[in-house]
Amino acid sequence: MQRDALQVALGFGDGPPPGRLLVSNAVTVLLRKAAARSSLLLIVDDIQWIDRASAGILSFVARRLSGSRTAFLAASRTGEEQGFFDRAGLRRYDVEPLDDEAADRLLTFQFPDLRPAVRSRLLQTAQGNPLALLELPRALRQSQRAATEPLPAVLPLGQQLGRYFASRVESLPEATRALLVLAALEGTGELRTLEAACAGSYELADLAPAEQDGLVRVSDHRLAFRHPLIRSAVVAATTSAERRKAHSALAEAFADEPERRALHLGEATTEPDEQVAAVLEIAVRRLLVRGDAPSAVALLTRAAGLSPNPADRARRLAQAALIGAEAMGEMKSAAELLEGSRQAVGQASASLHYASAAALVMLTGDGHVDTAHRLLSGALEASPQREDSNDPEVVNALWTLALICFVGGRRELWESLYAAMGRLSDGPPALLSLTLDMFADPARTGVAALPRLLTALEAVHHELDPDTVQNVAGAAMYADRLAEVREPLWRIVLQGRDGGPARKHLVSLFDLCVDDFHRGKWDEAGVLASEALTVSEERAAGFFSWYPRYHLALLAAVQGRYDECLALVDQVVGWASPRGVGTARAFAHHALVLADLGRSDFEAAYRHASAISPAGILASHVPHCLWMAMDLVEAAVRTGRAAEAERHVMAMHEARLADLSPRLAILVAGSAGLAAATEADAGAHFDAALRLPTVDQWPFDVARIRLLYGERLRRARAVTEAKLQLQAALTAFRTLGADPWIARAERELRATGLAADSGRQQHAAELTPQELEIARLAASGLTNKEIAAQLYLSHRTVGGHLYRIFPKLGITTRAALRDALGPMT
Repeated sequence: MQRDALQVALGFGDGPPPGRLLVSNAVTVLLRKAAARSSLLLIVDDIQWIDRASAGILSFVARRLSGSRTAFLAASRTGEEQGFFDRAGLRRYDVEPLDDEAADRLLTFQFPDLRPAVRSRLLQTAQGNPLALLELPRALRQSQRAATEPLPAVLPLGQQLGRYFASRVESLPEATRALLVLAALEGTGELRTLEAACAGSYELADLAPAEQDGLVRVSDHRLAFRHPLIRSAVVAATTSAERRKAHSALAEAFADEPERRALHLGEATTEPDEQVAAVLEIAVRRLLVRGDAPSAVALLTRAAGLSPNPADRARRLAQAALIGAEAMGEMKSAAELLEGSRQAVGQASASLHYASAAALVMLTGDGHVDTAHRLLSGALEASPQREDSNDPEVVNALWTLALICFVGGRRELWESLYAAMGRLSDGPPALLSLTLDMFADPARTGVAALPRLLTALEAVHHELDPDTVQNVAGAAMYADRLAEVREPLWRIVLQGRDGGPARKHLVSLFDLCVDDFHRGKWDEAGVLASEALTVSEERAAGFFSWYPRYHLALLAAVQGRYDECLALVDQVVGWASPRGVGTARAFAHHALVLADLGRSDFEAAYRHASAISPAGILASHVPHCLWMAMDLVEAAVRTGRAAEAERHVMAMHEARLADLSPRLAILVAGSAGLAAATEADAGAHFDAALRLPTVDQWPFDVARIRLLYGERLRRARAVTEAKLQLQAALTAFRTLGADPWIARAERELRATGLAADSGRQQHAAELTPQELEIARLAASGLTNKEIAAQLYLSHRTVGGHLYRIFPKLGITTRAALRDALGPMT
């Protein structure tokens, strides 16, 4: 009977229609028998679309399979009508969207070559929908996936997504669809804007069918699509003519908002039109002030496409290339835009934007700094506009040339920039002049420019233009006033993390790392440097990877990870040397100097410090020499170069470094104490350094000065005073995690007779403090001469001490020292 019922129900046999209960029982028995031979899974997709009769039978079967080897799995789409299937009492699972990490893994696995900015946009649009993560990238052109072509405001859907959403959109009334198209292209969903764009053709009440179908939500005078994919589906369901009509209506609605009007006007125009192209170009200036580089590139590219004159087309493409290279680090797309500019006029464009962008592309590729410098400085000199202080192309070219000069790190490179600035009829722009005076050679021009910097710092907190913020930060760097720019710098970092321009993101991270290092925030500095390295290599062509590696090398140096520091320095120097990036080499020497000082290898420290700036000279246009000034003095004193140390202190005074920076004021006084010939003079200078009002802001520098002061006091047998300075230094070093300096401070404390950790003395209780110190240094592998240099003794005195130490420890050879001293070595 059950067999006959199924045959009739399925159309395989003749007879009267069987009852639903009979058919339901027949299906249940059939499934159980089939499962007796092997496990069975019955899957029903889109169950909300199943007809009433089939849904009733499946509802019956689903509840009667327990205890059998058959499982039932049905799926329905979120937001769809429930249909006829009875879900009551059945276990339900809501399949949530993929979380951010899983979505990123899926997208990266399937499309590993996506540019980071494109990946970010796709993740934002898909919102964890796996099908969207697979379909959206396939709907993009290769040039869009590679970020050489801007992404559209609304991403196109793939075939499967299109089929799913199209039917829902196309079934809506015409007026509803027209309003949704306006909302999709407008982007913000402001009802006021939609009403203005309707121009009386439709009413906002026409949105009701879309609301009822769950496609959109309307609240607080704003329309929001339930999912970004619905917005894409709305646009996908339109013709190009319908989209142009909507863009034209929106351009009218935004008559009082130049940027938004320009955006829609550009999309509504199909034929070359210089008037529209000019409107787009004007809007670009406003976008750049807001830091919206991607939109600026897109508008300029569109303006170039609408330019009737090939020269205008070439110029606009060149400017788009410059913005892409300078702000976003998109060198591949910049190179393609430059090629488009060249093809527009049949040769390399004569515009300075072209030369600036070409120099940046060359610089960030495998080109040499000198080549990029010759290209841009030559273009500036040959430009008919070279004397116009207000010409944006001239100003941008000067800033770009300044960057190349800084990267090159040699004084002679700056001469052509100064010559170009000297040709300007109204003088250089104020911010450019300030930044160069404070950043290029602050030892010579910084003090005089300091009042202008203080004025700029007062206004920077309210500054929205990221270029201005970062240029003021550059001016503040060697004056040690980056703390006053931290808030706007962090805004740029957060914008970068949200997909903003990569180069702006990077530069802000660099500035924050510098301030963090000097202020002892080493944990945060390490996190930000690692982030900068990732951003540089993934989003900014890798050129500036040497900068975060330098910061990581600094941290490795002061924390005692010498091998790691050396490996990072080797990477920086190996990359920089063949490209002529002299500044990277100078930065690498800074890390090595600190590593050498931490290891008490003062000869190597002197060699590395003087390679950047010889004793008695603050090298011209090598501002990093200011940060190594006390390092050189310490290394000189420790290696018996007293005259060199004195000359360098004199150079610091002559440059008025104490007036340039509150941190440098402490280092100048500390250096004077180091180099002082008498104990009285040394104490006066050290005390002056430690009385300065900002000593609590620079924990590492101040702790080093306390250590140096304590060492000198101990040698002068002022043991009580020495202990006070050494204890304070040790506490600061331990807080920072500066392991090499912790060891140095502990050695000095032991030499005063005060144990840094009394439990550690038990292995050599019979030794005097000085004998114990000599024994430990000898056990570390130092020669008698090297020990003598560190402790300010003669090598004969050291030998005499070792002669008495061996019997006390019960050993006869130097090699046995480590075991005799135990785990303290």
